[in-house]
Amino acid sequence: MERIILFFASMLAGFALIKVPLTGTFAALDPIASIVGVITILVFALALIYHGIRTLINR
Repeated sequence: MERIILFFASMLAGFALIKVPLTGTFAALDPIASIVGVITILVFALALIYHGIRTLINR
């Protein structure tokens, strides 16, 4: 159960990376933060889907 909560929290962190305003000194890192955020969301969403399917099959 802790692993699922960790995956979900990681997905939320990915959404936060996409939405964070990087104005001023870190404006050049905005495209990189968006790309990392999208990759984070995709990876952990796929991990949650995999874990859920595996749990359903084992029951």
